[in-house]
Amino acid sequence: MSAVHVQHLSKVYHSAHSAGWRRFLPSRAPAAREPFRALNDVSFTVQEGEFFGLLGPNGAGKTTLISLLAGLSRPTQGTASICGFDVATQYKEARRSLGVVPQELVYDPFFTVRETLRIQSGYFGIHRNDDWIDEILFNLGLSDKADANMRALSGGMKRRVLVAQALVHRPPVIILDEPTAGVDVDLRRSLWDFIVRLNKSGHTIMLTTHYLEEAEALCNRIALLKRGQIIALDTTQALMARVGGQDLEEAFVHIMHNGLQEVAA
Repeated sequence: MSAVHVQHLSKVYHSAHSAGWRRFLPSRAPAAREPFRALNDVSFTVQEGEFFGLLGPNGAGKTTLISLLAGLSRPTQGTASICGFDVATQYKEARRSLGVVPQELVYDPFFTVRETLRIQSGYFGIHRNDDWIDEILFNLGLSDKADANMRALSGGMKRRVLVAQALVHRPPVIILDEPTAGVDVDLRRSLWDFIVRLNKSGHTIMLTTHYLEEAEALCNRIALLKRGQIIALDTTQALMARVGGQDLEEAFVHIMHNGLQEVAA
């Protein structure tokens, strides 16, 4: 069974007020009245235990796709499933199978780290979860911050707590949306060491990042998204070989500007 299965997925925003930056346009502006296609006929499959990269420039549709997979938005067309559960018709089961680390630092400043994780556990109906919470805190280097208020943490520590929140209900699939943005080198290294251990233990990882050297080192396969469409999908090494790139960054720039004749599944 696939961990993530996306088939002919499209998302169209018919109102400027529901299409991100377009809501700031004057209501009479032509772009404000026109439908905006954030995703256009996207299809791919992520296998269980895979480390899968989803890369693209800003505005490519990555966050929209993550929102659809997390059940925060409904697709205009197509289907998506997490561990066999449809994200629209089997929302609870799909959401329970998924942990999402958002790009934004979202937290309640008045709770401690431990309280934050207990509350997150409660959202999934999990009680007496302290043993697992302690294990997560230890592995993320947060044990000494367990009773600190969230507002007292550094940006890097807050981002670790977001990872902990995504793991607290033991999901088999984890989506990481720019998890190391604004994180110093030491924190990045320790965070990736932990994520790699999770992947080796059987978790499926789906990563978006602008640090292409991270994607090159970590991902088995990579999908490149541009203007809401997948323009390339292959193993990391194959993508580089097909365009003669010395590294993923060189291949990424080439494909974004010149495309590929075919997309390998």
